[in-house]
Amino acid sequence: MRICIVYDCLFPWTVGGAERWYRNLAERLAAHGHEVTYLTLRQWEAGDEPGLPGVSVRAVGPRLALYGRDGRRRVLPPLVFGAGVAWHLLRHGRRYDVVHTASFPYFSLLAAGLLRPLGRFGLVVDWHEVWSRRYWREYLGRVGGAIGHAVQLACVRLPQRAFCFSRLHRDRLVGEGLRGTPRILEGEYAGDLTPPEPNAAGPVVVFAGRLIPEKRAPAVVPAVGRARQALPGLRATVFGDGPERDDVLAAIAREGLEGVVRAPGFVAATEVEDALRTALCMLLPSRREGYGLIVVEAAARGTPSIVVAGEDNAAVELVEEGVNGTVAASASPDDLAAAIVRVHEGGHALRERTCAWFAANARRLSLDGSLDAVVAGYDEREPSARS
Repeated sequence: MRICIVYDCLFPWTVGGAERWYRNLAERLAAHGHEVTYLTLRQWEAGDEPGLPGVSVRAVGPRLALYGRDGRRRVLPPLVFGAGVAWHLLRHGRRYDVVHTASFPYFSLLAAGLLRPLGRFGLVVDWHEVWSRRYWREYLGRVGGAIGHAVQLACVRLPQRAFCFSRLHRDRLVGEGLRGTPRILEGEYAGDLTPPEPNAAGPVVVFAGRLIPEKRAPAVVPAVGRARQALPGLRATVFGDGPERDDVLAAIAREGLEGVVRAPGFVAATEVEDALRTALCMLLPSRREGYGLIVVEAAARGTPSIVVAGEDNAAVELVEEGVNGTVAASASPDDLAAAIVRVHEGGHALRERTCAWFAANARRLSLDGSLDAVVAGYDEREPSARS
């Protein structure tokens, strides 16, 4: 099958859950004998072109800064990428049996949807997130939020085969008017499925992710400071980089936790893996997650997770209370600190249950499990658009 994957980012030049999903998906599809093209924006230097095994990577737009200083996505790159995707599919659309695209950043999906009749390809769309009207207003203001929600709604109404990664966003997608029933892909984990053995935990809390406002990484710092009242030797490491890095460093200074909380930036994947393996817990104070892959990655190393309850946070679906972690009531220092103490009190028994949880769910949460559903979806007919 000839498959075109469309996403404006490519791992590891840009780091995130969706980036890893599309790179892993492209490589696995190629390994299974499919002809795969990956459309993206250029993120690499000249002479450092990506070498994905069996995958043809094509830049359909120049290198652009995706995020502004406030940590929010800029408008220009999605417009440029959408135009680049439209031009590519206008010329080459009939080469593909399927175009598989992320819903976000929307304009590329609109381009694929509008050119689908001409290209005669199937359209498969991953909806990692579906934003509510309220969240759109909060993110872009009254006018910008109304426009953003209208664009999202137009994308929902396109004829497509839709995939989601959580019950939260499946239900929102149906509520927005999707024609047909979206299928949930439960697995994005591409690592080793061997059940981990429970190991001794060090007194370290680990955060790993992009330092953008939605992740609320600075909240880790006062939470650890508060938890140290009950756990004096507690420390933390905040892995990642982004527009809130200065806020993390300022929080460390403000709380007087130099030497207690580290923020080394982006590091090698092996360093993050080693840190997760021996951590007391993985702390993810995000207010908004479309999936929460880091929860599965922590469990694969026998480490429980802490996530935060919230109407936009699908990561809570991956945590069973007292089994592979705990859900904090909010991202306040007191609530996060209480969650850290709960994990500590769970002791080795909690780590044993986390290992057992991963063993029981590994196949369901694996990339290969989702790949089977994706390939089956390629052969299905898209529901027609609403009138």
